[in-house]
Order: sequence, then C-alpha cells, then structure tokens
Amino acid sequence: MKVRASDKMVDIMSKWGIDNIFGIPGDSVDTTIDAMYRAQSKIKFTHVLHEEVAALSAAAHAKLTGNISACLSIGGPGAIHLLNGLYDAKMDHAPVLAILGSVQSKLINTDFFQEVDTHVLFEDVAVYNKIVMDPQSLPRIVDEAIRTAISKRGVAVLTIPDDVPNHMINDNYQPNVDTFKLEDLHIDDNSIQKALDLIESHSNPIVLAGRGIENAQKEALEFVEKFKIPFIQTMPAKGLIDDSHPYNLGQLGKLGTKPAFEMMRKADLVIMLGTDYPYAPYLNKTVDAIQVDNDEDKLGKRRNVTVAIQGDTAKVLSELNKKGKDVESRPFLDTAMGKIKLWHKWLKDVYSKNHKGVLPSLMFHNASEMAPDNVVWSIDVGTSTAFGARFIEAKHTQRYTISAWLGTMGCALPGAIASKIAYPDRPVYAIAGDGAFSMVMQDFATAVRYNLPMVMIVLNNKLLAFIEYEQQSAGEQNYGISLPDIDFAKYAEAAGGIGETITTDKQFKEAMEKYRNPTKPVLLDVAVTDEAPLPGKIMMDEAKGYAKYGFVHVKDQKSFPALPPFREIMRSFL
Repeated sequence: MKVRASDKMVDIMSKWGIDNIFGIPGDSVDTTIDAMYRAQSKIKFTHVLHEEVAALSAAAHAKLTGNISACLSIGGPGAIHLLNGLYDAKMDHAPVLAILGSVQSKLINTDFFQEVDTHVLFEDVAVYNKIVMDPQSLPRIVDEAIRTAISKRGVAVLTIPDDVPNHMINDNYQPNVDTFKLEDLHIDDNSIQKALDLIESHSNPIVLAGRGIENAQKEALEFVEKFKIPFIQTMPAKGLIDDSHPYNLGQLGKLGTKPAFEMMRKADLVIMLGTDYPYAPYLNKTVDAIQVDNDEDKLGKRRNVTVAIQGDTAKVLSELNKKGKDVESRPFLDTAMGKIKLWHKWLKDVYSKNHKGVLPSLMFHNASEMAPDNVVWSIDVGTSTAFGARFIEAKHTQRYTISAWLGTMGCALPGAIASKIAYPDRPVYAIAGDGAFSMVMQDFATAVRYNLPMVMIVLNNKLLAFIEYEQQSAGEQNYGISLPDIDFAKYAEAAGGIGETITTDKQFKEAMEKYRNPTKPVLLDVAVTDEAPLPGKIMMDEAKGYAKYGFVHVKDQKSFPALPPFREIMRSFL
C-alpha cells in the first residue's frame, strides 16, 4: 500500500502524542502544511505571527507538560527566527521537534533564493539534526528524531526539502511508540548508604532542588521533612514545593533571598536534587556534597561531589526516605526558619512603602494573593523575573514557567499561549515588562484569534528597568535604556482583546478580580513606578559599582541619583 510521505510523517507525529504544531506556513513547508490540513482531527496548527514565538511556545509547552512539542517554519529567514526559542528549549531541557523547510532537493547547493545551510546552523542547538533527502526514509527519521528528543530532553531538527514529503512511499513503517521506554537506571545501594551516612554525620545539610523533582514532589517534601533540612529551589523549580513551606528559603543567586545565600554559606553538606544550577560561585564548594540526577553528565559538573547517584530522583528519594532515620530536631533548620521568617517580614516592608502609581512589588504580591490555586504563571525576563521570584508565592498546585537558563526576553506571551493550549481549563497569568512584551506583542492577536482567554500584565515604565540597575551595579551610567511610550491597552483592543490602563494599586486589584475568569485575552497596561529589584545579598563588587555610579552621576549631572530606601540597601548588604 502506498501513502504520501507527508501524511505518514504527520501520522507518526500524532502517534507520539503531538497534537499541536506552532508555526508559520510558506513555500518550503507547503507539502507538510497540506498534510496537516488533511489531518486536522489529529493535529492542530497554531499559526503564530513570528517564528520566534512558535519556538518559544513549543519550548514552554514541552516544559509545562513534559511531553514532546513541535514547531515548524520555512527554511532561510523563518528557520533562523526559530533559533532563539529552540535555544530556550535546549538550555531548559525541553523535548521539541523542529521541522524546517528547504529549497527543493534539486536546488540544494546552488545558492538558490533563501537557501541557508540549516544543518550547520542548527548543529549546536540540536541533540538530533538531519537533512531528509529520501522520501521513503522520512517516517523512520521522524520517529528517530522524536525518540531522541524525548530520551535526551532536547531539540530535534529535521530539514526537509519541500518536494521530499510530496512523494508516494510504501506504507511499511511502524513507529516505536509502544516499545519505547526511558532507561530504568539501577540505583546503587552502596551509594544510598553513603548518602545516608553523610546526612547523619553532618549537622548543617541544605538541599538545592531543581526541576528534576518535578515528578518527585511528594518524595522531596517527605525527604526534607523527615531529615529536617532547609531547602532552596532553583527558578525552574519554583513552586514545586510550596513557596510558603517553612523550610523553603526561596531561590539562590542575584534573584534569590538573603537567607538562601547565608545558609548555603553556613552549610556543611550540600544536597543537589535534579539540578544543573549554573551559577557555581553561589554553591558552597568547600564542603561535602551529594548529587542526584538521571543524567550522568550533570554529576559533578558544577562542583566536586562526595556521593554521586545517577537515577530517577523520585526513586532515589524513596530509597533514602525508606532507609534513613527520622531526625527529631536540627538547630541549623531552626536558624534557617528564623531567617526566612524575618526575610518575609522585610518583603512586607518593601511592598508596603510609600509610593506613587503602581508599585511592582505590591502588584506582584497582590497578583499572588488573588491568583486561583490552579493558575499557570508565565513570567518574562527582567524585573518580572526578580519580582516574581520574591513576591509570587507559588504553590505546588500551580505551574510556573520562565526562560530559566537562556533568559530570553519575550517569553511570557508565548508561554501563556502554550499554557492555554496545554491546559485550556486553567487560568493563565502572564507578566512582562514593556521591553519584553514589545518584542512579541504582535502575537497577542494570536491569543485572540484562537480564543485563548488569559490575563497579560504589562509593567509599563517606558524603561528597560532591569538593565538600569545592571548598569548601576557595574558602576556604569544609565544610557540607552528608555523605551517609547506605547498605549498597550489600545493595542489590545485593536487586536480584538480587552485592554485596560491601570494607574493605581486599587485599580489593579479591581481588574484582577474583574478578570478572574476572562472570556477573551485581557491586557492590563500597568503604569508602574521605577522600583529597584535589589539582589537578596549585595556583594562587595556590586556595592563598589553602585558607589562608582553615584559618584560619576553627581559629577556629571550635578545631582544625587534616585536610590532605593536606605533600609532596603543595608538589609541586602549587611
């Protein structure tokens, strides 16, 4: 029996659970789009307005669901636009299949219009990267690409000349969906015992938990409570254990808390669970360490470890919980709980200070207080990341998606689109600064077009605010950070959604209540005051940078720069 290669490709994708593809049609993917037209009952096509949004949406969808997601683009310029979103997927270990068009096979290597060597261009971003030249091999290669993306938690890229999928082929290939399973790693009993011995012999252990506990939330919670260990969660893991848990010290690093920084320094044992935390200087490298990860390449990558356990985090923690002795009390934990309690009191002081307009810290606090227990948060990069880390108390019943390790601006709206497609019955709140939102704002119309009700909150201060404070902490003067005055609420209405301009804290709370269950996409254009997202712990080089900035500002501008409240600065510095 014969079948068109494009139809077989789409059928295989469907069998692997791909039920939506983000992308933009065009000449070099027309045969694939035509096959998707014939398979609309199996796979939906979300036509976005920029290829970067397609890739960012696919990455977010994969991060949220844990399943393979897909995006599609023409070759040449369209494929190039995908790269940023695909790097987001790569760096956050999200399985994504990218289908790239290409000039017809007979025109390859002729320097034809829009011909780009995508095989070379995408080599670094991909765990699987193939050019498909033989129509009969297309089903096998698609199947192999999906399996590799899933098993290696990365990006699979297929460059397919548009004439290849249009051929008729023998329908004799069956995908390996039913027989495929991830490697069941054997857990070494000796390593489990060594880890337990270390925990028992150390009085000041601390846990750094990453997204690897996503399917081990119950086991991780039991572990920290059984052994009375304070814990830190990386940004990708935010909310996997409730932020309000008394043992939870928040995040580590510039976006983290002072208690997390201090207790990491005081720890005598670091326990890393499912994380490849990249900011190695914040890790205490002078003490013993236990690391658990299912990827052997991650073990010992960021710092030397005393005990390395390769295995499924849930299974490893289950063994530790089953075989370990309960700890009745731990003074180190008591100290940590006291510090984080004081930290939360300080945060209340921050969002309760006198101000004009809408204060970002208070806005995030109010959004968090009013959010439904099943909300999906999609947070952008910049001050949104910093205020989200501090003032959103995420819950394990909620979801929280960001561009964690690439840190690309413009990720919140694509993340919200993906969230609503993945979880149509859950409320979705997206938050972005005006700089980040303006990078992808055209696709608010995509949310309207596909009837994806969400609340899109834009912090509008006509400023790249995070860069403002980056420049200051480096001792540099603020330059090139102003943004145009855009009425985002009017844009939302022009795109067919709901737009409201918010100028007071009261208006914001009223809007959040009003649009608790929106029937169409809502954009809140919030006129926020400029508030410094100070680090949880100001380091000496940062303090010197702020001092240099202030000195030069006085010299050049003949005036003192506007500074955060002195009390906030000293709390972060001392």
